[in-house]
Amino acid sequence: MKGENIVDARGLTCPQPVILTKKVMDRGEAERITTLVDNTAALENVSKLAQSQGYAVEVEDREGTYYIHMTKAKQSETALGEEERQVAILVKSNRFGVGADELGEVLMKSFLYALTELEPSISHLIFMNSGVFMTTEGSPVLEHLQALAAKGVQILSCGTCLDYYQLKDKLKVGEVTNMYAAMEILTRAPKALTF
Repeated sequence: MKGENIVDARGLTCPQPVILTKKVMDRGEAERITTLVDNTAALENVSKLAQSQGYAVEVEDREGTYYIHMTKAKQSETALGEEERQVAILVKSNRFGVGADELGEVLMKSFLYALTELEPSISHLIFMNSGVFMTTEGSPVLEHLQALAAKGVQILSCGTCLDYYQLKDKLKVGEVTNMYAAMEILTRAPKALTF
């Protein structure tokens, strides 16, 4: 690795600064990366990303612009095996978190977009309850789910939930699953998350 890369993410909201920085990291061309951001949320998120990827982090505040200097640690790289990086995610709602519905929908769309940039970490996305509205006709996130499916992520929707909401014939991405199969995937996955 050699040189330094500059990522100018000023004016961008999360997860864009993180995604742009991660793309530079993934290329593996620079020992040092500097990302410029102008809000504290981006500063915190990019710094956390860098630390999780084995970079030392130094931050300069220049009149409201944060220069996040990241230097790859001088240690043997210990890349996780493919099995260890597989994450199964259970999505229980078509909204992210609890609170205002409109905000929850915006956050869910942002969350799924961010996942499209994390491959090959994600192995399964399992949709339960109102989460199945995202895999069916009229979903505002079909494009993100189709992109994930194209990258090998298995998209699964609860058959009971599709039946309850009368959506079984409107499934647009992935396959139908059941509770047993879903639990088997989640309990056997090296990492499982629930949203």
